[in-house]
Amino acid sequence: DEIPNTDLVVVALPRGGLEVAAPISKRLNAPLEILVVRKLGAPDQPELAIGAIASGGFIFLNQEIVDALGVSAEQIVKIREAEAAELRRREALYLHGRERESLADRRVLLVDDGIATGATIEVALRAIKATQPKSINIAVPVAALSAIERLHRHVDHIYALQTPSMLGAVGEFYESFPPVSDDEVVRIIEESEVNQRKRVANDYKK
Repeated sequence: DEIPNTDLVVVALPRGGLEVAAPISKRLNAPLEILVVRKLGAPDQPELAIGAIASGGFIFLNQEIVDALGVSAEQIVKIREAEAAELRRREALYLHGRERESLADRRVLLVDDGIATGATIEVALRAIKATQPKSINIAVPVAALSAIERLHRHVDHIYALQTPSMLGAVGEFYESFPPVSDDEVVRIIEESEVNQRKRVANDYKK
């Protein structure tokens, strides 16, 4: 058996990012943690991110898009409140009272299913940096080149299999991109916890 990679934590952004992160966590023999992030969709264009929020009250706003669309402060508050409620629901369901994996002074590999505008990754980075990790790297199957150019200064490295100059939707780069259900997220988390306990037990026996 491989020695557990306890210095490294793979952090996934559910829902989609968890399916990408789970096999990475298993291959690297490292614990898997989640960070719940919610995109703040533009009024009348919910798929267009004007920003995002993360667990812990962190928020990122893309002021350029906000200004271009003329989104008011009142609209932002309304959108944020709705997404914050959904964030709390998901966090309670996914964590289910479990204590989070500490990221302090550890190497973090942040994983998502792709990066379009980069809003969710931006706010995730703010939340992770607040924990004072040793390092932060990002791994995604696809990322817009413009997002990488903006994000690379905030992390140690970005691993992306595809970096198109134009990226409308992440799902366009997948042969199959079905929605991931809450039940599937819970199943993946539970399987990961079982595997992690086995790794720790095997290490203890050695």
